[in-house]
Amino acid sequence: MARCGLVLNMLAEATTTEISKEKNPETFEDSRIIAKQGGTIAGNTRKEIEAKTGKKIVSKLNAKQLELKNKQQIE
Repeated sequence: MARCGLVLNMLAEATTTEISKEKNPETFEDSRIIAKQGGTIAGNTRKEIEAKTGKKIVSKLNAKQLELKNKQQIE
């Protein structure tokens, strides 16, 4: 689950970078709009994965908390 969040973050960054290369923003506002687009694409991807799997793939817990939770479930 935690890795999916990292992958989605990487997707948002890569998408934003590619859009930025194509659009060549000139102002901070232009860059902000492009960053929002990259985040929207990653968000839509997350929602689609969750719809297909029926599971949440992003958690509010950090990696350390997730590891502790997983250890407790195993015991």
